[in-house]
Amino acid sequence: MKKDLTRGSVTKNMLLFAAPMILGNLLQQFYNIADTLIVGQFLGPDALAAVGSAYTLMTFLTSILIGMCMGSGALFSYYFGKKEEKKMMDSMQLSFLLTGGVTVLLNLLVMVLRRPILRILHVPEELMEMMHTYVWIIFLGIFFVFLYNYFAYLLRAVGNSVVPLYFLGSTALLNIVLDLCFVTVCRWGIAGAAAATVIAQAVSGLGLMAYTWMKEPQLRFDMHSFTPEKGSAAEILRFAFSSSIQQSVMNFGILMIQGLVNSFGAEVMAAFAAAVKIDSFAYMPAQEFGNAFSLFISQNYGAGQKKRVREGMRSAVRVSMLFCIFVSVLVFLSAPYLMLLFISPEEAGIIAIGAGYLRIEGAFYCGIGTLFLLYGYYRGINRPEMSLVLTVISLGTRVALAYILAPVPQIGVVGIWSAIPIGWILADVTGILYLRRAEGVAAN
Repeated sequence: MKKDLTRGSVTKNMLLFAAPMILGNLLQQFYNIADTLIVGQFLGPDALAAVGSAYTLMTFLTSILIGMCMGSGALFSYYFGKKEEKKMMDSMQLSFLLTGGVTVLLNLLVMVLRRPILRILHVPEELMEMMHTYVWIIFLGIFFVFLYNYFAYLLRAVGNSVVPLYFLGSTALLNIVLDLCFVTVCRWGIAGAAAATVIAQAVSGLGLMAYTWMKEPQLRFDMHSFTPEKGSAAEILRFAFSSSIQQSVMNFGILMIQGLVNSFGAEVMAAFAAAVKIDSFAYMPAQEFGNAFSLFISQNYGAGQKKRVREGMRSAVRVSMLFCIFVSVLVFLSAPYLMLLFISPEEAGIIAIGAGYLRIEGAFYCGIGTLFLLYGYYRGINRPEMSLVLTVISLGTRVALAYILAPVPQIGVVGIWSAIPIGWILADVTGILYLRRAEGVAAN
């Protein structure tokens, strides 16, 4: 199940390593979509708007933890490539303690401040109680989100991207079954959809942790004999927090957009909730390919394989752009039909708003595909701060333009949709120019 990414065919190894990660995240999106689809079809547009808005908040907060796991995984992979077992073990233990502590703190903060947070997001009063219920239940399971992502990135760092897929696939099916049972049979409403997600997260997080400790003894650490080398803490802090800030800044920008969307009322909220799920599902393979590309770069950079790093870059660009072009055409042409998965045909206004969003975003998936590769490359060569810079440019542009354009009566929500690809393109240009400048300096 493990792959040594420093040997063999560059393109083949990258694709074989990325495939389980892509499929795993598609499954994760699938069971997120299952909540939305079942809620939208069985509980109505108001419940759909509440779940969609709560999902944006949940994604922002959990992105802090996932970013820390992602950044730590890049460092694990780097030391694995260098064959430095002691430093890898130090970083593993420090990352577990650090990210676990942040998880507990974040959970406590959300439980105490959830109502003020929902008011800051301009949640309409008629949706407040539904969102409050959903958020309260969902965040009971945040520690399981940490466990799954920590051990998934740890296994991927040593070349095993298959086992996390097995756990995610089985729990995705479990989530769908529980959704249908709790919402349509037990009639627990929005609380049932949230409970189904938490139970599935618990099974995947605890299951993957148990597998790693039982089947991968070399990855089993002992806190009692933990004596990290000097500088280990600073290094894991740099990688974990750089990636965490990048992920949370990206999702904080989306959260700010959600607040602006909420100000347009429940109909736009419902359209945005459905369209964002479709959008995320469409470009998720490109995002996860960028994460796999990052681990490929980390292993080869750590092993001093500069030629393979360059070959990997060229191969990744070809693969990602071909996929993004295909998905762009598909989403652009089928946008209204995709909205019908979540919205009944009678809600023509919601379908039209959501289709407008999808056609604008779908036309520019090459922009987000390029950005994911740039994020992965800079994490892989030990420059995670540059990924953060690109995120700030992308999200800063998106938020600023959205808040400038949306209040203009002739533009409205179209301004929010249009700001997103503009941010992607500006960040791409910055990242490519910086890369060319760095290569020019190195050549001289």
